[in-house]
Amino acid sequence: PGFPAEQEEGEAALTEAELEQRVDIFLSETDTLWMLDLPTALVSTEAEEAGRVLERNKIYTEICNAKIGSEYFEEKMVQTISGAAKTKEVQCETITMAEKGMMVTSWDLDNLLEASETEPAQTEEPRAPAGKSSKSPSAEEHSQAVAAPSARASSMIIAESAVPARSHEEKECSSEEILTSANLQQDLVVMERILMENIFQPKLALYRQIPVLIEPVVISETEEETEEDEEEKEEEKQEETSLPDPNQSPAEGAGPSLEQLWSYRCDLTSGHSVSSMAWNKVNPDLVAVGYREFVSQDQKKGLACCWSLKNPMWPERIFRCDHGVTAVDFSLASPNLLAVGMANGCVAIYDVRSRTDAALLDSSASLNKHKGPVWQLRWVEQDRGDKKERLMCISGDGRMTQWFIQQRLDCFDVMKIKRTESEKKKLPGERERKSEGPISQEAAGMCFDFHPEDTDIFLAGTEEGHIHCCSCSGKEQILGTYRGHKGPVYKVAWNPSSTDTFLSCSADWSILLWHRDSHTPLLTFTSVTAFVHDIKWAPQSAFIFAAVNERRVEIWDLSVSIFQPVLSCAASPEGNLSSLLFARNAECLLLGDSCGQVGVWQLHNLAVPSTDQVSAQR
Repeated sequence: PGFPAEQEEGEAALTEAELEQRVDIFLSETDTLWMLDLPTALVSTEAEEAGRVLERNKIYTEICNAKIGSEYFEEKMVQTISGAAKTKEVQCETITMAEKGMMVTSWDLDNLLEASETEPAQTEEPRAPAGKSSKSPSAEEHSQAVAAPSARASSMIIAESAVPARSHEEKECSSEEILTSANLQQDLVVMERILMENIFQPKLALYRQIPVLIEPVVISETEEETEEDEEEKEEEKQEETSLPDPNQSPAEGAGPSLEQLWSYRCDLTSGHSVSSMAWNKVNPDLVAVGYREFVSQDQKKGLACCWSLKNPMWPERIFRCDHGVTAVDFSLASPNLLAVGMANGCVAIYDVRSRTDAALLDSSASLNKHKGPVWQLRWVEQDRGDKKERLMCISGDGRMTQWFIQQRLDCFDVMKIKRTESEKKKLPGERERKSEGPISQEAAGMCFDFHPEDTDIFLAGTEEGHIHCCSCSGKEQILGTYRGHKGPVYKVAWNPSSTDTFLSCSADWSILLWHRDSHTPLLTFTSVTAFVHDIKWAPQSAFIFAAVNERRVEIWDLSVSIFQPVLSCAASPEGNLSSLLFARNAECLLLGDSCGQVGVWQLHNLAVPSTDQVSAQR
């Protein structure tokens, strides 16, 4: 059957003949396009695979029935979690290369040689953009470069084959910035501390009184067999002759002894003499050491160094002074402040938190500064209600001063040490001598020590050999004078346990034990004919004290003997001993010598007296 076609818009009208004409139209099916295909879950019973489906369904039903009440099956839900994506970043500079190709002939080489002899040709190729890869030169170019008659021409060809991304100057600038960066310096300090602790671990463990770590040794099976044979031979030898272990600590029944752990020394301190030492009041592992240098009796520049247990080979802080350092001490109220006394009478205060060696305050501009060496200084907490800390100094100009810190460093005189007149009977007819000049009337002060309980009372040792018991308050400053030494008094020290007794040492080779109420010495200790430079009481004993002379260090125990020291040894074979200091948190002794070394020695088998003995001495 025919169907009339619809007339489209815009077409010309058909004629009657064309309308009467018969037109045949054929309809046919197009190809099927599958947009979604879901397989059916049902199968006809008349299909071929119907039997197999029924059998599979029967097996599945049996399995489901068998799971009910069975201990071999358990229902569990599982959720599969996809692994989290990991982002890895790698930082590196892009290696950029330039691709270059050229043709070289023999006359080109001749022209290049002539040009290089007259005027050096310096050409620079443009840099290749980042991201392009470089191609290796061809075999032809390589053969031409090898066949060059001159080494200069061949080097230029090789230089033009690849251009680096950065110039040499830029690389040097970047390397200098890295080496001078604060982060690198801090990392190097941490690495240095780790290395020092690994090197000095056995010694530091003895200092801390903790077990020493022994690194295990890993050996192979063949080495084990050989070592077993060697151990059997060594056991046979030890049965014949047994030798003591040098690493083993002394036995409990043995006498007192000293064992050197390490020394604080470096190239910077060599040639200097250790003048004084002081522990930090808060950090017991930090010690300040003052150094001075004498060459032909002329005092040169000095040093004040802060050493730490974390690095025994180099000081943590180094303060360079224009004159020799004679005294150092840390503040208790501000543990970061270090007071330094010098040989020219100057007093300076440094901040150990700062890495610069510039002084925080200086007495060079003070009109009341000392005219002689500052032999000793100390931060003292005066018990007058305000609990303020004051810096006390004694100098060779005969003045005992108290320094106050404001916008500048200034002082006032606590007392002036006068020379004592010799008591001679006046002969008949003899006229009275005129008073001496003001300079000769003052005696040089050498040392002082404040009473451990009453901070208004202090002892002052003089160059005359006298010891004055003085008071900071009151009209009469000098309460009494102890005469017993024939030379300058180098150190005085109150007994921290028995506060009525004190020690003094002098250049007359003697150590005297005094009682506060007696102006004659109780005991005199003399073992060698040498100047006694320093004395210190043991911190945990009222009977034990240490002394250093030019040759040896001596440990005296008054509960054992008052005639001979319980220990005497030469602790500095290279130089003379000059100062000593007991450790605050260990049974160790620090010894300074004239070579710039501070040795750390451990005390063994030094008995501490009981409280009954201390009370009996009182």
